[in-house]
Amino acid sequence: MTAPVLDAPRETADPAPTPSAHSEVRLSPLESGAWHWDLVRWRPAVVVLRCRSWIRASRRRRATVWVTGLLFVFVVFPGLVGAVATASAGGSGSSVNSGLSWMDIRDSSGLTLSSYVFATNNGSVLHPLTGGKALVLNLEFAGWLVIVTTGVWLIGYVLGFRWMDLFAAPLHGVAQSLTGQLTVPIVLTTAVTIGAFFVAWFWLRGYHAKAAVQVATMFGVVVLGGVFLSDPLGDVLSSDGWLAQGRDLGISISAGLNGDSNPQPDRLVASMQAQLADNFARRPLQVWNFGHVIDDQPACKAAWTAAEAAGDDDGVRAAVHNCGDSAAFAVANNPSAGQLGAGILLLVAGTLLLAFGAVLAIRIVRSALDSIYYGIAAIFGFAAGGYIYGPTQNFLIRCVVHAFFSAARMTAEITFLGIYVLFLGDLFEQARGQVMAVFVIGAIVEIIAIGQSRKLSKSLEHGNEWIANRFALAIQNGGARAVSGSGGSGGYALGMGHASAARHGLGFLGTVGAISTLNSSPATAWLAGGIRSPLNPNAAKEKRSLLAQWTMWGQDGFGGPTGWYAQSYLHRRVYGEAARDAARKVGGIGTARGAAAAIQAMVDEGASRSDWNNGLMEAGFLDAKLRADAVDSWGVVADNADDYTSDDKRLGFALAAVNRVQTTVSRLTKPGSLDGDEDKAAADLATLQGAAFRYRRAHERGVTLDHGAAGGPQREYLDAYMRMDETSQSRERLQALMNVMHGDKSNLISDASGVWAPTVATDSNDYATAVHMATLRSLDIGEHEASRMYSWIGTEHAREFYEATEGLLENVQSGAALDRVRDVAYKAQQTESWSTGKKPSPWKRMSPPAGTPKPADYGDNLSGVAQRMRSRT
Repeated sequence: MTAPVLDAPRETADPAPTPSAHSEVRLSPLESGAWHWDLVRWRPAVVVLRCRSWIRASRRRRATVWVTGLLFVFVVFPGLVGAVATASAGGSGSSVNSGLSWMDIRDSSGLTLSSYVFATNNGSVLHPLTGGKALVLNLEFAGWLVIVTTGVWLIGYVLGFRWMDLFAAPLHGVAQSLTGQLTVPIVLTTAVTIGAFFVAWFWLRGYHAKAAVQVATMFGVVVLGGVFLSDPLGDVLSSDGWLAQGRDLGISISAGLNGDSNPQPDRLVASMQAQLADNFARRPLQVWNFGHVIDDQPACKAAWTAAEAAGDDDGVRAAVHNCGDSAAFAVANNPSAGQLGAGILLLVAGTLLLAFGAVLAIRIVRSALDSIYYGIAAIFGFAAGGYIYGPTQNFLIRCVVHAFFSAARMTAEITFLGIYVLFLGDLFEQARGQVMAVFVIGAIVEIIAIGQSRKLSKSLEHGNEWIANRFALAIQNGGARAVSGSGGSGGYALGMGHASAARHGLGFLGTVGAISTLNSSPATAWLAGGIRSPLNPNAAKEKRSLLAQWTMWGQDGFGGPTGWYAQSYLHRRVYGEAARDAARKVGGIGTARGAAAAIQAMVDEGASRSDWNNGLMEAGFLDAKLRADAVDSWGVVADNADDYTSDDKRLGFALAAVNRVQTTVSRLTKPGSLDGDEDKAAADLATLQGAAFRYRRAHERGVTLDHGAAGGPQREYLDAYMRMDETSQSRERLQALMNVMHGDKSNLISDASGVWAPTVATDSNDYATAVHMATLRSLDIGEHEASRMYSWIGTEHAREFYEATEGLLENVQSGAALDRVRDVAYKAQQTESWSTGKKPSPWKRMSPPAGTPKPADYGDNLSGVAQRMRSRT
């Protein structure tokens, strides 16, 4: 969220209300929460996560960030270092000696690297481009010189062992003080007493050899401890101690491998440092500045050295010009883009040199300090722990072995560094003028050397652990061979543990297993505030989610087989069972008729359209298309049903089903039609069957006419009505029946014998109705009998529709069967319209069959539909 900005109030067309005592107090945007500064969003950790997500969103972003980062490390950062160094030196073209002179690194000509300058044409107001190039070159040079000088100094400083002088006196004093505190009679007496107890125990148990070895070990600790504790760390920190001798041995070995049969370590270190300065600073600078090595010409070499010592870039260019090297002067006087690129290359190579020197220097210093550390730890062993059998005695052995091996490892690492430095010197010497090529090769060699030195250190460390463990096993087992796999690489002495094997064998898997165990511990969950497995991704979100679920599920009555949650889904089981039972009775599972029957059963149970598909699946209908067609057919018919009638909803559903069947069948049988779908037609026919069943079920009560006689005036009257032909006057008959049912005797007159006659004129619109009313009255049909006859009409329509539908399903390929369904549907709608007085719209009026002959291939086109209605799909 961006910082809030307060806008001036906008002018509005409405005048501001006049304040009053009862005016509503309006809050400012900040008080009302309209905007605010989200402090959580801008926390450093959140910003870092948001930036990381943005970078990881696409490959292009990741590549851009990588390239930008590398450019910053190898170009921008050295340039910033150079800018700081140049600014501290004060003056364009001057040296950066104020920041590097303390290192006192000199090349083979005795010139300090801190006095180097990059001689170039600094441009003028009339030549701004030249001035810009010169500025960038000077910044690159300053940064490069700082990096290279630091790398050369670090290698020479470590090999020269001058850093040891910083540690020797303080560490020696600490060792003396610690020895004075531990070497008191009570400590020695207690330790020897405990050691003697183990000797006696071994002797009594019959381990005579083990007891003898323990006695010899205790005597050895007494003798060696007396020598060591008299001057602790003296053999380590003295001028002729392990470390100094190891340094001399390593340098001598590397020099001998390089062909020097009589090396002198101190002089060789200075020579190696000067050689590094020549190869990584002097010659590359000359190639960068002048295009070739100036030192190949003795006169120019001396002139350049003298001018560089003066620290004047104009003097350097003049000296090169005066010595006769016009080509070098031309390159220096015209800075180019090629020099900028060469500067970047030198920055990269110089950075690798610094990394090379730093890695090996740190490892050499670490090995030396490891030897010192174990020497100090050995004081505890020689003062007390070495007399006691078990882990404390093994600790002393471990310290002594590690101290020797750390010194040996330092010697090997110094030898390794010396060999690489001398090798690089020989490489530059053989290359002669091809300095830049060798510079690149040297960078590659340095990268390889860093990886190889890591392997060397790991191998030496593994050997260190193995030898210490072998010594401890020999003493622990009384000189006998270790059992239980102690030979080879197996078996560990008391107190030695499995650390070595873990680090050099399955160390990574062991570490991962330990982390996993810690992560899964209940104690860790308690310490993490109740978060289970807190190291897992989204552990905090998982906790919040679980608490939310437990709060809900932990309520009384919510869970369990009869809880509220189970009850909320109980209707699904009810729908599925009802659908299954209905489908088995009609058509079967997996058929269109069964699917329609299943939906009808679910509707009876109160299911909505969204439940039908789930219920069909629960009932065993696995065909997705069959389910979709059935749901679509029933749903469309249900949506259209209300428009077909205003009184009987089941009749409206039946009429909508007839109309849909007529539409889908026409698409299959109409000549030239290509959009027919047999599956949909089968589903619509099945829906029609369900509609007929619903309609018949609602009106299946029987009405007895003529007191049960097979034929009579009531039945004859209604049969004439149900024909609804041109001669039956069905509308007038129905109106007359309704008038009699309501007790209406208007337009009628009766004589003494009970014969009724109309009183209206024969040309009146009401004459036909009056005639039928007179007929009913003359037959002694009153309100009661008329009501029964009226009910019989509704029941008869339902029966005829049901029987016509069943006939169609039995003979789907018969056009006459479909016409019969349409005819009875039309008559039922007519009765509903006449009885209610509401006429259906043209779009929802059922049309009676026209009697037009069906196409010759009508039945063939419906053969697939008939097959689907008879068998499983």
